[in-house]
Amino acid sequence: MKYVILIHSNPQPWGHPTADFLAEHQAMPAAERERLNADFEAVMQDLSERGELVGGQALGDPREATLVRFEGGRRKVTEGPYAETTEHFAGFFLIDVADRARAEEVVLKFAGPGETVELRPVAE
Repeated sequence: MKYVILIHSNPQPWGHPTADFLAEHQAMPAAERERLNADFEAVMQDLSERGELVGGQALGDPREATLVRFEGGRRKVTEGPYAETTEHFAGFFLIDVADRARAEEVVLKFAGPGETVELRPVAE
């Protein structure tokens, strides 16, 4: 079963890994930050070794985004992120695992202070 892990964050300034730029993450004791980083590296290695990691990519600064909406019967192009959002889409990972339980086990290692992580099945 394929799932996408969507990383939502709002670091200022924008950078990757996004956690390094978040006040909540920076306020943690160094040992705790190192443990979270080690957990993430371990799950990434496990996904790779098991052949479950299909791909992923970090995304650039949301201020560089272009939005296209359909309004009044026309396409309207605007620049920049959705102004009303406090979180921005920072990146994604596509995984192919045996079942939802495995996907939920994996996604727990992706969430960190100041970030929201969404697990969503891929429509097939």
